[in-house]
Amino acid sequence: MSTMSTQPTYVPKTSWWGKKITKTLIYQISVFLLGVVMIYPILWLFASSLKAPDEIWTNVSSLIPNNPTFENYASGWAGFGGVTFATFYLNSFIYAGVTTIATVLSSAVVAYGFARIRFFARSFWFTCMILTLMLPIQVQIIPQYIVFSWLDWINTFIPLLLPRFFGNPFFIFLIMQFIRGIPTDLDEAAEIDGCSKAGIFFRIILPLTQPALVTTAIFAFYWTWDDFLTPLIYLNDIKLFTVSVALRSFSDPSAATNWGAVFAMSALSLVPVFVLFVMFQKYLVEGISTSGLKG
Repeated sequence: MSTMSTQPTYVPKTSWWGKKITKTLIYQISVFLLGVVMIYPILWLFASSLKAPDEIWTNVSSLIPNNPTFENYASGWAGFGGVTFATFYLNSFIYAGVTTIATVLSSAVVAYGFARIRFFARSFWFTCMILTLMLPIQVQIIPQYIVFSWLDWINTFIPLLLPRFFGNPFFIFLIMQFIRGIPTDLDEAAEIDGCSKAGIFFRIILPLTQPALVTTAIFAFYWTWDDFLTPLIYLNDIKLFTVSVALRSFSDPSAATNWGAVFAMSALSLVPVFVLFVMFQKYLVEGISTSGLKG
């Protein structure tokens, strides 16, 4: 009885390369189109900031102004109520800067405690901390406002800054996961050399968690810079307004709104965010991965 030998099917190399090139092209085109859809509103914002007021809503579809002008930036920077936009920018930088530093330091300390130090009911307190992530900000507004009003801190930066010195649950969890990736042998070796818990934290943990700390700083700055609700509730004086609240104040329902100035200042408000992302993009990706040490 004869047996039939099966020969392997030959796939031409050119056919395989053709399929691979086709898939690559489809992927690249899809990513490009998705990127265009995502970045188009930003491009439209910057283009509209260079258009004359009468052209903004008559030449909506075009990204190229007929007669580019920087008058919108000049009128927007002049501000309103006798306060220039330089004051609003300064207030935002103070709010975002202090918040970022306070959030990073406090979250790192709490994360180190949960990750490395054994104390009574640690699991219980960690669960309570995680549960606070489920509390929407709207639930906390009224109790906090009552407390800060009782302390006569309304219309000051204290209600905006003070809560940031007690850590953020999301950032605590992020940094804690990164710390858990650091070998405990380093801590034990430092203890043998006579290093205290504080020394281990500042000399070993903080330097090794730099990617997670930079990621925390970037997100803290982003969220604070874009924060609108908190400054709107606690700040009443125009001289204390942040950029987000000032942009809302530009719009006057009872009168004509200078949309050119609004778009110009909105475009300028994005500059710090872009600069921060470009400068620390590498640390952002590395920190989100929470990979810890490799080797």
